Amino acid sequence: MIKSMTAFSGTEDSDNGITTTVEIRGYNSRYLDLAVRLPSTYASLEDYVKQRVNCTISRGRVEVRVGISRQDTQTHSFTVNKQLAEAYYNALNQLRDHLRIEEPVSISHLTGVSGVVESVEPPADMEAVRQSLGRSLERALASFDAMRTNEGQAMAADLQSRLAFIENCMQRIDHLRQGLLEYYQHRLKNRIRELTRDTGEIDPSRIAQEAALLADKSDISEEVTRVQSHAKQFRQIMEADEPGGKPLNFLLQEFAREFNTMGAKAASADISHLVVSAKAELEKLREQVQNIE
Repeated sequence: MIKSMTAFSGTEDSDNGITTTVEIRGYNSRYLDLAVRLPSTYASLEDYVKQRVNCTISRGRVEVRVGISRQDTQTHSFTVNKQLAEAYYNALNQLRDHLRIEEPVSISHLTGVSGVVESVEPPADMEAVRQSLGRSLERALASFDAMRTNEGQAMAADLQSRLAFIENCMQRIDHLRQGLLEYYQHRLKNRIRELTRDTGEIDPSRIAQEAALLADKSDISEEVTRVQSHAKQFRQIMEADEPGGKPLNFLLQEFAREFNTMGAKAASADISHLVVSAKAELEKLREQVQNIE
């Protein structure tokens, strides 16, 4: 199934005084690159979030931002670091004496120092938080996956259209290559007449032999067959349940290899033009596949 790597979703769950919010953003990436941002108090839940995300997403840059709030933290208690406050107070007095400042050190100077007075939250019921987070995460992942699937359907239609163009080029190339022997015979006859100016007799068997050698050197029947096989496999991967981005990208490399060989071997201008057109469409396919999971 074709799924896009780019998507966004956000959900919220509130129950038993616990509110959790989850935002998920997806971007293109060659591999799964997962970044989870949690409040520092709940950093222990990071592995739990990653495991849930890994079950749904296999490729892409995925950023998960989690917010957690509890009603029981609205009534705060505070703790005072007396040693830090005393050390800072003494340091300020030394600085005041050194600079000959008459203003005394006040309590306001100390309360503004980080770590002197800190808010203390009551212990959290981690299991209740985990359950709330799990519900938010489940809905966010479902919405995220739905968006990726919808975008993937539009991308699949574009891929099908471009693949059909390439297959049309291959049908025309296959038709043209079947007339290469006659093409070479005709070209050799004309070339010999130009060189001999009709002064010598042309040996038909010799022309046929040389034309057959040229046709054999420029035979692209194997390449045509392989491209047709690749196109069939391309569609099978698109319709499979597994993520198709990586295998499709690999298959496009095989496409390119066959077209490069055809371009090097084909002596017909018409075949060369069709190969160029197919390669241009192949590049557009490659760009689109970079967006697929």
